[in-house]
Amino acid sequence: MTDTLDIKITKTTESRLATTDFSNLVFGHTFADHMLVADYADGEWKNFEILPYGPLDLSPAISALHYGQAFFEGLKAYKHDDGRVTIFRPDKNAIRFNKSAERLSMTQLPEEMFTQSLAALVDVDRDWVPAKAGHSLYIRPIMFATDPYLGVVPSKTYKFVVLTGPVGPYFTKPVRIKFETHYTRAAEGGFGYAKAAGNYGGSMLPFKKAAEEGFDQLIWTDAKEHKYVEEMGAANVMFMLDGKLITPSTRDTILDGVTRDTVISLAKSWGMPVEERRISIAEVVEGARNGKLTDAFGAGTAATIAPIGAMHYEGEDFVLSDASTREFSKKVLSTLNDIRYGKTEDTFGWNYVV
Repeated sequence: MTDTLDIKITKTTESRLATTDFSNLVFGHTFADHMLVADYADGEWKNFEILPYGPLDLSPAISALHYGQAFFEGLKAYKHDDGRVTIFRPDKNAIRFNKSAERLSMTQLPEEMFTQSLAALVDVDRDWVPAKAGHSLYIRPIMFATDPYLGVVPSKTYKFVVLTGPVGPYFTKPVRIKFETHYTRAAEGGFGYAKAAGNYGGSMLPFKKAAEEGFDQLIWTDAKEHKYVEEMGAANVMFMLDGKLITPSTRDTILDGVTRDTVISLAKSWGMPVEERRISIAEVVEGARNGKLTDAFGAGTAATIAPIGAMHYEGEDFVLSDASTREFSKKVLSTLNDIRYGKTEDTFGWNYVV
């Protein structure tokens, strides 16, 4: 158990809270008043500070900019009807944060330091947590290398930064997706399971091309044969196929999503058969043809549950059932919201009270 962190707090003198339009929140565009920063140097984490949101003073030679030693996490805080604020499953994000650090040859951050940092920042900006259904405070912890040295070696110094911002619903309608069979998100032996910045940089051109073709998202397939389903955009993908919840098993090409784990836990608690395994495109397409595919959705922090409305593969469109009539994903979303907003008992212990 890590001792309570000594965090210096300098509050802003000019809050932007009163001038923020909470009825028109574009994801990732609005930031709360403060941020948390800390440094790793001389073999230890130090200089934990909460200060007004603003620019960082960095050398243009830092290795994060040149060699990609940078990664992040994403999670959310929620406001309950009684005014309490909770963070959803930060312990899982802390574990994954360190998995990313290990894969990128970066130093790790003790899990208690991670959680305490987030809680302290959310506490300072708790008035920024929206008290509205479907809304939350998005939390973005990041770590990047700061050695001002142009050498392809792991940095000896790092900066940990946490940003927050109020957000509303990510998707407002079921998404139209295509199976991506040319570009690759991740390959075996790579770092697809880490939330490395480079994973997302490499996805932007395929996303752009998919959008130009009229698609909202794409489903990544395996790098070797492009025959197996991996992820949906920046989220895990799940299918209700022949009465079973089926999702790609995690491996070094697939992110071990917190929302993915949450959905699986709920399904198992309801006695639903769950299969974590390789899923072929052919199997999904056949299920769409014969009616055995009754639900399909992306599962991730930003969107929570993103229903797939239609799929495109090899020139053919497959329109799925009306998302409003799907029993499983609707039940998952309803149950998750009840837990996260404190409307029902948190029997899993997922809510971290700030």
